[in-house]
Amino acid sequence: MSGITHHVPDELLIAYASGTLDPAFALVVATHVSMCDESRARLGAHQAVGGALLDSLAPPEDQGISISADMKARLMDALDDPYEAPPSYGASGIFPAPVMEALGGLPPKWKPLGGGVRQSILSRGTGGSVRLLYIPGGQAVPDHGHNGLELTLVLQGAFSDETGRFGVGDVEVANADLEHTPIAEEGPACICLAATDAALRFRSLIPRLLQPVFRI
Repeated sequence: MSGITHHVPDELLIAYASGTLDPAFALVVATHVSMCDESRARLGAHQAVGGALLDSLAPPEDQGISISADMKARLMDALDDPYEAPPSYGASGIFPAPVMEALGGLPPKWKPLGGGVRQSILSRGTGGSVRLLYIPGGQAVPDHGHNGLELTLVLQGAFSDETGRFGVGDVEVANADLEHTPIAEEGPACICLAATDAALRFRSLIPRLLQPVFRI
């Protein structure tokens, strides 16, 4: 997809390629990569470097690492175990394949947050969450900051805040230094995929009171 100007930074791509990225953020990165030729190429380059590094490692025996015959036998036996591949999902409408996989192939279950804003939580853990957000055109999200990292990927429409404009395929990377008031662009609703590793920090009283209910 062309026209994308805000990409996933290299440090997150490298963490994704190595399998160390938090699953919530990994979903945003996978979705962005599926939409962005440039980021997909950069990810491929990082994967190639990682593969070359693995190939350059000496065998375990040459590193003084002993592998027992029993461990080798159990590994070979495990390779023969039956494997049932998880169901695969293709893109549907504005939702790329990684989002449809997170949705289990079903439409989002939207819950109202007020002012026409809706959300559909895809997963939530002790430290953070990943969700779909539906923001009507022209509607603002309450002013807030962050206690950690937030990745927001636009799937439909656009929004603007103090850092610029974000259209379809763009990713905003927000950390604890950013206080902002995202406003959806006039026109079609802005639909985003957003992942956080900590609760948001709202200035206004009402959003703070409702925060435990809405789990944001």
